[in-house]
Parts: sequence; C-alpha cells; structure tokens
Amino acid sequence: MQSASRTFFVCVLFLITAVDCSRFGRCQVSQEMTPLLLTVHDAPVPFKGSDGLVHLVYEVWLANISSGEADIQDIDVIGDGAVVQRLDATAVSHRLQPAGLRESSAVLTRGTQSILFLNVILPNGTPIPKQLLHRVKAHYSAAPPGRQEIVESGGATTPDLQPVVRISAPLRGDRYVSADSCCDSTRHMRAAMPINGRVYVAQRYAVDWEQLDVDNRIYAGPREKLESYTIFGKPVYAVADGVVAVAVTGLPEQTPGKYPTNISIEEADGNAIIEDLGGHHFACYAHMQSSSIHLHRGDKVKAGQVIGLVGNSGNSVAPHLHFHVMSSELSLASNGLPYQIDAFKVTGATPGTEAFDEAEEKGTPLAVKAFSPPHVVEDSLPLDQLIISLTPW
Repeated sequence: MQSASRTFFVCVLFLITAVDCSRFGRCQVSQEMTPLLLTVHDAPVPFKGSDGLVHLVYEVWLANISSGEADIQDIDVIGDGAVVQRLDATAVSHRLQPAGLRESSAVLTRGTQSILFLNVILPNGTPIPKQLLHRVKAHYSAAPPGRQEIVESGGATTPDLQPVVRISAPLRGDRYVSADSCCDSTRHMRAAMPINGRVYVAQRYAVDWEQLDVDNRIYAGPREKLESYTIFGKPVYAVADGVVAVAVTGLPEQTPGKYPTNISIEEADGNAIIEDLGGHHFACYAHMQSSSIHLHRGDKVKAGQVIGLVGNSGNSVAPHLHFHVMSSELSLASNGLPYQIDAFKVTGATPGTEAFDEAEEKGTPLAVKAFSPPHVVEDSLPLDQLIISLTPW
C-alpha cells in the first residue's frame, strides 16, 4: 500500500481538470503539478562589464515542495520568449547553492530551498529583454516510475532599468587586481545573508582591490607584516561628490594571513566610510586604517578627495580595499547595485581565483597574461581577476 504522502503526490501530479464551459459558464481550466517554486526577489539591473557586454546578474530562489529529492537537469533563461542562456546539469551544479550553505549542488532535498546565482550575458546588439522567465527540467524521486521528469516555468521578472551610477576609481596607480569581482566569483556574488528578516546580497558587485609589485607579488617579506603588502597604506579616493553617511573608526589592524575570529556584523567592514552618492546609491569603502579617517557623518566630500588609507581592519585576511555600491547606508542590509567606472586600462589577467589565492598565501609571483596593447575601457564595471591601471591619463 502506498504511503499517504506518495499517494498525494501521484494523485495531484496527474490531475488535469477540464471544466465544461457550457455547464459552468467558463472556459477550460487545467491543473498541473509544479513541485518546484521559483521566485526572483531582486530584479537584475542591466550594466556594461569591462568585456564590453551587457550583464544581467541576479538570483532565482528554488523551493522543492515535493516529498523527495529534486535533481535539476537543466535550466533555460528565457527573455521575451527566446532562450538567452542555457545551463546544463554541470553548470547548474556550480551555480545552485542550498540556502545558508556555500557548497553548490544541483540536488534539492525535500522541503528545502536553493539559490541559483545567474550571470546572463547578452551578445552585442541583443536588446534587453522586457521579461525574463526560467524553464527548469528536474527529476523527482517521489514521482512514480516513468513520470519523474517534470518541466516547469516560473520566476518571472522584469529587468530594472534604473540608471547605473557613474563613478571614478577609488584608487590610483598600476597593477591593481580586481579580485573576487563580478560576475562569477563565489565570495561576493554569492554572499546571500539573512539580515533584519530578509536575505540580502549587498556585495553582489563588490571587488577586493589588491595590488601587485613589479615582480607580480602581492607581498614581499614576512607575510604577517602589514608593510610587506604593496597596497598597504595607499590613498583611498572618493569616487564621486557625496555626503558621508557612516564613518567607522577605532578598530585595530588584523594580522595578515590569519582569519579574524569573533568579528561582529558591526565590525565586519573594519574602519570604513559609506558615502551617499545620491539617487539611492551608497558607496562602501572598507578595511581602512583607523588613524587615516578624519571624516564624520554629514561631512561633504568631493570626487578625488582622499578619504583614508588602505588597511587590514575588520573581517580581512590581507590588506586590501573592499568596495561596493548598494541601495542604502547599511553595508549588509542592502541590495547590491552595479556601477560603472569612468575610465581605466586593463593591462592583463590572472589565471583565476585559485592561482591568485595561492600567490596571496605563499607570496609567490602571480602568472599574469599581459595584454598588448592594454585595453582602454570606459564607463564599465571591472570584471573578476583583471590587472588594471587606475592612473588617470
């Protein structure tokens, strides 16, 4: 005899009810099982990346309401009726993350939610879709044999065409690395955090700016010494005219190479400035040196003004400048927003995050692929693991 839960699944799964229009005065209605619920909380804001292409970066929440596992086979992102991105099982397994965890999996256990982190790249000349929809094919273990493959669509969303804020660079100089930047880095893009009763991805477009020396090393000398790092002590510049919304000071420098412990939410950014850029855009400059910050809430700043020095305070394992733009003055309880830097040069690229992390851990030279000539980029968001010159020219 079948269990009650299995019987319910089977019965409802194949229930298609036709209503006689002549008898009930309405047209035919069908009922189909949709065991996977799809929702988009934050519509994507289209922006231009440093690759010259338009990106749509957002998350789709998937909830498995069936009584067994749901194994996702593939997902199509559909824009105005046409497939704009297709993810096979392997791609899904790399981008689908159980809520509250940082390990990816294409399988949703019963009664659980996962987050699909998407970076939809539109080919040149492709118009921004007016609506996005998501078609999911999955295998459901609770369904009867021969009926376990179900395809359903959901998670409709309309791209948010709000203006993308235009800024200048927060640093000056050469050989900067756009570490953990958009749009496939797992550290910032997937930092979905439950704050104040809601899940936010404030760091969706965040970058950890680090810097190489002339030998392509992140540091030279003792790892635990702050002064060994090329970027330590470099001036941080206001990216636009604005007003200081938050100024945090008084926090100590962390020892490089050691992960901080017992860091509270309030101290995660270390010594930091949050600048109100206007239009519900706020810039976060984090992990600076306490003694270098002389601004207070309400102070006006001008674009290009020095607002502090790069440090290693807060939740930081090595000196760097963490920068992102968001929708409120709360660095975590905000919706992360894209931005475009007015001008910079891409002089090369690293082999990727794994190679960068190894170079940061061991102090060894990073194998850099140089671009000759450098790529001059305007009004774009720097993508991940690029070597960038931020010196005005």
